[in-house]
Amino acid sequence: MSENPADGTPPAPGPATPEASPPATPEQLLARLAELGIPCRTVNHPAVFTVEESKALRGELPGGHVKNLFLRDKKGAMWLVVAEEDRKIDLKALAERIGAGKVSFASPERLMQYLGVIPGAVTPFGLINDRNREVRVVIDAGLLAHDPVNVHPLTNDRTTAIAPRDLLRFIEACGHKPEVIDLGA
Repeated sequence: MSENPADGTPPAPGPATPEASPPATPEQLLARLAELGIPCRTVNHPAVFTVEESKALRGELPGGHVKNLFLRDKKGAMWLVVAEEDRKIDLKALAERIGAGKVSFASPERLMQYLGVIPGAVTPFGLINDRNREVRVVIDAGLLAHDPVNVHPLTNDRTTAIAPRDLLRFIEACGHKPEVIDLGA
């Protein structure tokens, strides 16, 4: 403990800083969806880390499948971009469209800090862990044309199918207003 330089006495204890809440579990996420009255269906599978691995394992899961980009701009703002899995995304053009300036992929540490997930498990469901509402959300309009939309439920060894309107409702229930844009234009 350091001393007060003015008189040599130890400093008074400051206010306790609350520990960060642990991230939600997949079970807590599914319970929250049920609490919101949002129906969904979850299937288990081996862990996948890329779109290609997902395609090879998913079999006949109908609907749209996503790829998620967790980005950081030069000013430190965090962005979650949720797009159709085969969508080609030019980061420079995307940054201009969303008004982010230059963007780059966020670190695994930031991914855990903001969304409570590891690389390979990035998902819009991670917004349940963004309690301070610091992540800006962009949804590909083309993805919302699919019903259902298939996303990871906070872990990459499961896939949850959800109606697009319910995905938007969940995001809004987390306190976020997603920006829906056509990433194919």
